[in-house]
Amino acid sequence: MLKLSVQQIIAKINSEEIFEAVADDYSFTLKISNYVPYICAAIHDGHQFRKELWDNCTHSDYQRWFEEDPATLQMIQNQPIVIAGSDSRFEYDLNRAPQEAVFETAWGKQLWKQPLSEAMKAKSIQKHRNFYKVVNALVEKIESKFKVCVVYDLHSYNWKRWDREVPTFNLGTTNVDNNRFGESVEVWRKSLSEIELPYNLKSTSKINDTFFGNGYFLKAITSKFNNTLVLATEVKKIYCDELNYVIYPEIVSKIKEALDTKIKEHATYFYNTFTNKNI
Repeated sequence: MLKLSVQQIIAKINSEEIFEAVADDYSFTLKISNYVPYICAAIHDGHQFRKELWDNCTHSDYQRWFEEDPATLQMIQNQPIVIAGSDSRFEYDLNRAPQEAVFETAWGKQLWKQPLSEAMKAKSIQKHRNFYKVVNALVEKIESKFKVCVVYDLHSYNWKRWDREVPTFNLGTTNVDNNRFGESVEVWRKSLSEIELPYNLKSTSKINDTFFGNGYFLKAITSKFNNTLVLATEVKKIYCDELNYVIYPEIVSKIKEALDTKIKEHATYFYNTFTNKNI
């Protein structure tokens, strides 16, 4: 893996180089092993938290982990193009707009003992902006090369918060052009519902049942790229004990194994469908 500046990463994308890199501030990683018409993202996988913020944060390491999406990068790591956040969303949230990315409160609790200085906030916001410079360059390259692109935006959620049955997989589509892409969304939903899980765990999949696809990542890409579909896909945290801070690697591995096949199958279907429509 290379350590590269944002400018160097973008230059490699523009010249269609194969590479794996970490940003020079270690805020995100990008792997490109082949240029294909789809991208996988795990923007909330990161748990890094800038040391100068530690003593001022009211949330414990566990409380931060609880709200992050651990192991989501692992689930997609075999895909050809993978971009992932390395920093905790408690430093800055890549799924919020830049002006909202640095929290003052988080899940009903004051985040900082003392308000952050403007300089502290600026460091975090710059990381956010750098990430999106690369995202924009990446999607632009894929759209220009293949005419279409599909982005698998993988997240996870804490199912024990809910007082009803919730799906194993949830797709948020309220900010997707459903007239145009609705069939592709349904094909993805159905494919996820067919994943076989260990221990007789259910594999159910619904649309807009728990989350609605209101994240900035989806909105930012969709607003700039007319021929890109972002599939905001939430995995119920059946792959960990969210209350006791334990990951179940055998379940993570099973989900990864299924996604290795299902993402490629769906992306092929999407590409064939929309390139045949003379976009």
